[in-house]
Amino acid sequence: MAAAADDDRHLFLPGASLVVLVTRRVRRNLEPVDAERLDAELPADEADRAARSRALEFVHMHDRIAHGADAIGYLRRVLDSLRVDDPENRLAGVRLCSDLPLADPQFIRANGGWVLDLPDNGLDRLEYKLELCDHDGDTAVVCDPGNPERAPGAFGEKSVLLGPGYRAPAWLERPAVEGAVDATTVRVLGRDLDIAIWSPCDGPLPLLVAHDGPEYDELAALTRYAGAMIEAGTLAAFRIALLPPGDRDEWYSASAAYGRSLCNRVLPRLRERVPVTGLPVGMGASLGGLAMLQAQRTWPGSFAGLFLQSASFFVPRFDRHESGFPRYARIVRFVRRVLRTATFGEPVPMAMTCGAEEENVYNNRLMASALAAQGYDGHLSEVPDLHNYTSWRDALDPYLTSLLASLWQQR
Repeated sequence: MAAAADDDRHLFLPGASLVVLVTRRVRRNLEPVDAERLDAELPADEADRAARSRALEFVHMHDRIAHGADAIGYLRRVLDSLRVDDPENRLAGVRLCSDLPLADPQFIRANGGWVLDLPDNGLDRLEYKLELCDHDGDTAVVCDPGNPERAPGAFGEKSVLLGPGYRAPAWLERPAVEGAVDATTVRVLGRDLDIAIWSPCDGPLPLLVAHDGPEYDELAALTRYAGAMIEAGTLAAFRIALLPPGDRDEWYSASAAYGRSLCNRVLPRLRERVPVTGLPVGMGASLGGLAMLQAQRTWPGSFAGLFLQSASFFVPRFDRHESGFPRYARIVRFVRRVLRTATFGEPVPMAMTCGAEEENVYNNRLMASALAAQGYDGHLSEVPDLHNYTSWRDALDPYLTSLLASLWQQR
């Protein structure tokens, strides 16, 4: 019987080692989206074809040596390839598990090891795991034990490679207002939703409403960011409502029922619990970003602005591989309506971010173009990372900062 996908008890083979990584400066031109061809992006029979992202510098990895005889992850600099040494032929296959879209993530047997050539890309970080297969057919998906760098995530830790130019946000180390947390409960679609509300002080304040709020706070330090921006005087004091996801795949997949509950039940309950000035700003990542846009468009007047990160704006041309998702068709219908709308009566300021190399970047480019044509004041910023909370954290400043500063002038 094959081992579980997260079983790391097997395949830690003496003598095996991982060699990472690629380094090359590349320059590519981004083909702009033709807003007049938005309808043409949608037919189900159109070939999957997309312009690649603009160029960013790839990374130079420092030498890193694993400790212990069973380590798989001895890292050294290799141009444009990853290598797993396996001189005793103990492995039957190796596959890279990451959010970097690859036509074939399988390593090829070569010169006493396994090699994977990577395409040109523009990453400052790469989160990954390795799927190792032995000759009995058993597989294990493991972090690279020779690379001590780890990145937290909603589905557990991954190994992470950091380029020499990568820097974590400076606000992580700066003084920050601590704030206090209130809580309220609201009934949403048959469930009690317990919502934490972070406040830096008393009195009426603007409100930021975050889908996947607890995860945003734990994995992307959202309230730490807010406290640092407020302490520095970069932003006026504001509150954050950390909305838990509930039935995430159902609620956040362009569900009209959830959007109605968000705007007609959750937002009023938040105002009952804490004093709020003006309309809130909504934010979300992945499906959470999709759900926030759906709510704003279906219930205009609910939000003053939107901050959307790597939102899941599925279109068949680019995202046919997502068709197994239970609510794929509903998402496609909503996105199609938005892309085909010539004008919209109540656009709001918005900011969008997306990893320059992640799969969602193509549908995000389409959506950003369509929203701009409909009067939404804002644009898409592509960042040198993929679809993960660290990427979203690193993009909070300056992109969320600029949006909030424009909406909430210093009082």
